[in-house]
Amino acid sequence: MTPESLKAQPLLRHWLALTSEERVQAFSGKVDLGQGISHALRLIVAEELRWPAEQIDMVPASTLFSPDEAVTSGSLSVQHSGSALRCAAAHWREACRRAMAERLAGLGVTLQDVRCEGGQFHAPAHLANELANDLGHAALQASYASLSHAALWDSVIEPAHAQAAHAALDLHPRTAEPNPIVLRPDVAAKVFGEFEYIHDRVMPGVSHPMCHGMVFRPGTLSAEVIEHDMQALATRLMAMSGVLQVVRDGVLLGVLTESERVLGEIAQHIEAGAEQGQYWRCDAQVPDPLDLPHWLKTQPLDSTVVADTSAPTQGTVHQRISAEFQRPFVQHASIGLCCALAQWTGQPSAPQLEVWSHSQGIYNLRRDLALAFDVTTAQVQVSHVEGAGCYGHNGADDVAWDAAWLARQVPGRPVRVQWTRQAELGHAPLAPAMAVRIDAAVTQDGQLLEWTQTVWGQGHGTRPGRGQTPALLGAWQTAHPAPITLAVNAAMAVGGGSERNAQAPYDVAALKVINHRVLNMPFRVSAMRALGAPVNVLAAESVMDELAHGLSQDPLTYRLAHLQGEQHMRARAVLQKVADMAGWSLTPTTTHTDRPEGWGRGLAYARYKNTGAFCAVVVELVVADKVKLQHLWIAADLGHVVDADGAIHQLEGGALQAASWALCEAAQLSPQGITSKDWTRYPILKFSDMPEVSVALMPGADHASLGAGECSSGPTCAAIANAIFDAMGVRVRSMPFTPENLMRAIDNDATINPSTS
Repeated sequence: MTPESLKAQPLLRHWLALTSEERVQAFSGKVDLGQGISHALRLIVAEELRWPAEQIDMVPASTLFSPDEAVTSGSLSVQHSGSALRCAAAHWREACRRAMAERLAGLGVTLQDVRCEGGQFHAPAHLANELANDLGHAALQASYASLSHAALWDSVIEPAHAQAAHAALDLHPRTAEPNPIVLRPDVAAKVFGEFEYIHDRVMPGVSHPMCHGMVFRPGTLSAEVIEHDMQALATRLMAMSGVLQVVRDGVLLGVLTESERVLGEIAQHIEAGAEQGQYWRCDAQVPDPLDLPHWLKTQPLDSTVVADTSAPTQGTVHQRISAEFQRPFVQHASIGLCCALAQWTGQPSAPQLEVWSHSQGIYNLRRDLALAFDVTTAQVQVSHVEGAGCYGHNGADDVAWDAAWLARQVPGRPVRVQWTRQAELGHAPLAPAMAVRIDAAVTQDGQLLEWTQTVWGQGHGTRPGRGQTPALLGAWQTAHPAPITLAVNAAMAVGGGSERNAQAPYDVAALKVINHRVLNMPFRVSAMRALGAPVNVLAAESVMDELAHGLSQDPLTYRLAHLQGEQHMRARAVLQKVADMAGWSLTPTTTHTDRPEGWGRGLAYARYKNTGAFCAVVVELVVADKVKLQHLWIAADLGHVVDADGAIHQLEGGALQAASWALCEAAQLSPQGITSKDWTRYPILKFSDMPEVSVALMPGADHASLGAGECSSGPTCAAIANAIFDAMGVRVRSMPFTPENLMRAIDNDATINPSTS
């Protein structure tokens, strides 16, 4: 099967090149966001070329020369870009192998005789003595450079070379000896502060040095300018030393300065004034944070049936259960601030825009920048430069628009824009609030008969590059604004959005999933790591746990009973593995009377997107003045693992970020905008809160690679909730599981079950 990325970019030169120093250059449209994907892709190329990984360079992505692979998201980089690069490298290897065989054909050497090792092609060893007498040893091996010709780079890649078995005489460098550790080339520089992030980049100007800029905007998507305040502010700014220009357009105020220090002082002044109600008049609709489900259900809805396998109930319904779960709006809370550089050059009649960005989708960003500034995509070049990392649609694309908009005021000069902490928390898209209801029915022995999962939430995508108008915050706020893009969900073929993982993975006769997309967006929402999966998995795994406890069955045993058949073999394996890791006993050795007070343990499982990685998590925690995590165990089946260290890091990171959502995070909103704009008002999990984390990767060499970055998120949230129940005997169904929400859960439980209070 041809990888999707190869269909639009089928030529070898789209993916690989060889320098005059005989170093391999590999090109990918998937960008490194700190997750280490560049290293995994490098290892794939090295594996197929039989070439030392240290001699392979992953070229930072640019719309000038990189393949267009849309957005780096959804844990798909290894599946998509990795598959394409594997095919490209295998195609090149086999073309050179064929050339070597043809070169020695007169001596009886066949294609099957040629082996590749260490980036060199060799004649068969058993013919070496005979051939050496005629040709000399030098003719018995050849390099990629000597066997590659100009026309080869324009050849169409044949995917079959990557799918075929390795030639029998090839020596596989990662298995001939105990697996060598190939170090990521960027880690040491990052640890010692020598790596050049986009924040560190200084661009030499064509005629003037780089200047600094910032765009100030209201806290809501729509607002009115308070003209008296804004005019007075603009006048004061223009009188300040070091200010180059002050620009007004619609509700936007742009400032260009010679130094970053001056700009910082200005930002503090304007942001403080805006918090006091100066400069803009805002009035956004704010849902009640204590009753988000009501707000979600009473908005205009676009309802779809995602799945329906309804059938006549086989068996007698013994018990029905209904439960509803919710998540608040959540902020990206990137510790590294969004930053971009931009420069306009060329003639006024044919301007050229170059942007340096840590965007997740450089081609999508290029398309929307072209729309926003009324130029062709050929006039825009976007190059990726690493930022501090992100997981979802943060402000990287928006700050790129800010830089390009300001750079138009000073043609020829590079402009650097970096958001402040207040802008980062106040203007980046939110993850949508969600409500999930599950209605299930079981037989007397616990067999699942019916399962209906109903989801309410806004769409999870307002990314650039997908509509007829630019999906960039600044483009919505000028005097001639583009229409605000309403959030939509991705197609179910790629995992969906709010309905992601809404189909329970267990055997159930009658399964139904309904998704209600909310058609109101008072605050901008978009993609956050794993999209709707964390809430849907929280709901499903909480209900599975509740059913197991209600039937006096072990939660692990109950899950395994509903994962029968060969199709669930990998699911059962990860559950059993994580149980072994955590010492989960089907007959616990401790009882509620002799274990530590407040101690609890929980289990959860999901297959990400129902088509991706299999992941199971066990959590141990203690509930005291707050929930304190003690240990996370994670078992994951990622199929063929290219970079084990990188995969483990992604599983750990996904679990710890999910733990932060589960325990800490909730955006605070007001009619004037997002008010949780610092770490006091938007706490995240601290280093002192981190539990011990143990990770196991299942053997998967015979399976296709699956992404690691998001599969642990849902099971972690659910395992924490189940562990809290184990510790307290109370179900918490509202994230985050703060002391306040725990007390509400206790009060609700006492109201519903007064005999237990």
